[in-house]
Amino acid sequence: MLKVKPVAVDRLPALLQLMPKAELHMHIEGSLEPELMFALAQRNGVAMAYEDVEALRRAYVFDDLQSFLDIYHAGTLVLRTEQDFYDMAHAYLARAAADHVVHTELFFDTQTHTGHGVSVEVVINGLHRACVDAQAEFGMSASLILCFLRHLSEEAAFECLEQVLPLRDKLVGVGLASSEMGHPPEKFARVFARCRALGLRLVAHAGEEGPPAYIWSALDVLKVERIDHGVQAMKDSALMARLVKDRIPLTVCPLSNLKLRVVSNLAQHNLGQLLQAGIVATVNSDDPSYFGGYINQNFTETFAALALTAQDAYQLAHNSFEASFIDEAQKRAFQDRLASTFETFQ
Repeated sequence: MLKVKPVAVDRLPALLQLMPKAELHMHIEGSLEPELMFALAQRNGVAMAYEDVEALRRAYVFDDLQSFLDIYHAGTLVLRTEQDFYDMAHAYLARAAADHVVHTELFFDTQTHTGHGVSVEVVINGLHRACVDAQAEFGMSASLILCFLRHLSEEAAFECLEQVLPLRDKLVGVGLASSEMGHPPEKFARVFARCRALGLRLVAHAGEEGPPAYIWSALDVLKVERIDHGVQAMKDSALMARLVKDRIPLTVCPLSNLKLRVVSNLAQHNLGQLLQAGIVATVNSDDPSYFGGYINQNFTETFAALALTAQDAYQLAHNSFEASFIDEAQKRAFQDRLASTFETFQ
């Protein structure tokens, strides 16, 4: 591991911006900015519940995960055509490229959209086309992870899986998202076993609001390779030891944790403690339009609040490539590029 030379506090934001990084926990529907939401609503003749962009932004005050999900799902009603999904993904990818994201794995779901009468082909083809174009336009690799909605049944997840199988080549993996409390991972044991047999990579949201037990069952029952959020793992020393030993990555989303009141302020966030414990932690934006910050803002605000260092920055970015689902040669290439950035940073 590279030993990073100290960087002055006032220079650290520039380094955080410049360093190449991967983003592994970002719901593409959560990147839908109010301006684009209103434009798509007008394009598709969808009535909005808010008078204008500013009225919608003022509604982005959440008490918990569920209060966010309510407005989030309402926003998806404007997405009707393949071009809508392309435009939404393209807007995020352009923003991520400006933050020097060189690889991203986008979460999406089809269950929300099929519930609105939109086909899985429309959703996946639009998103995938934007991912393909990102390589040529931004020099960025991008792939798709289908998330099952955990507040729905496992039977509904199986139905979703069958619908997307003809488009299997456009997915890298599956995940588990939506309301965590009361919906433990083991509820989806059989569908994850089926996905594993199909060769799909496996991740799951666990330990955001839910207890450490949800992380254990995501690992032992669903057999996931990566835990999304996972900040509650600090409450269980045996679990922390397991995560370190098996190098199970956590895709941490600091501004999301703040906005949804998992922590009351960023100075209370445990990202630094996770790093010190040897966890393969990463920084991500979750639902950036709603939570007030894309990946670079998550880095800069969290580093300022926790007095993290350039060495921590290097570790987090290095972890992001280690935790990704790209091949080993590409991981090494990105990590070499990362090291070069730190070595030459003035």
